Amino acid sequence: MPRFDQTGPFGLGPMTGRGMGRCCGYSRRFFSPKNELAALEEEEKALIEEKEMIEEEINALREEKKALEE
Repeated sequence: MPRFDQTGPFGLGPMTGRGMGRCCGYSRRFFSPKNELAALEEEEKALIEEKEMIEEEINALREEKKALEE
């Protein structure tokens, strides 16, 4: 998974790649020590983006709930 977002290498979903990811039971990613920091930084960035999207969705749901209660 290029972005570790469970979409597979081509965005086709889990189990559509080479079978080297978490979907197949591999808990450790295959990176050399040189690339591991860059991969972890990329994963951190993806997780922060996902968190922001979830927070936006929560805020939209709260606003919708508030509008329905009025």
